[in-house]
Amino acid sequence: MRKPRYWVAVASCDHVRKGVEGGFGQACHGKAAPLRRMAPGDWVLYYSPRLRFEGEEPCQAFTAIGRVVDAPVEQDMGGGFNPFRRAIAFLPCREVPIRPLLGRLSFIQDVQRWGYIFRRGHFELPEADFQLLSREMLGGEQLPAPV
Repeated sequence: MRKPRYWVAVASCDHVRKGVEGGFGQACHGKAAPLRRMAPGDWVLYYSPRLRFEGEEPCQAFTAIGRVVDAPVEQDMGGGFNPFRRAIAFLPCREVPIRPLLGRLSFIQDVQRWGYIFRRGHFELPEADFQLLSREMLGGEQLPAPV
């Protein structure tokens, strides 16, 4: 069995909530390539810089955690905006603010410019950072075993 990889996708909190409710993930404003880099069994954390896509109120927290489902990347053909989506099995979790964790996350190389990496919109995360964040988001609970 292949070892899972760990990812961060960036989206506003309101968009993340729609994805959690619908059981899907999007990345980089609906682009297909980031979703295709993820494989079934991989894990994804969503980081939300803002509460709303068309707002300025900050969120600056990890807002969702889920496992990539064995399903194809599909394009939603409704309403004029046609984003690519991927099925994600989200877990119930709590939102975790990033600021208290800045000194503990290895992917944050410069605490003074910690937000820079999130401009990528989607990136791979070291396993140790994923484990730290998942424990915080799941209140210390273990991740479910692969099926």
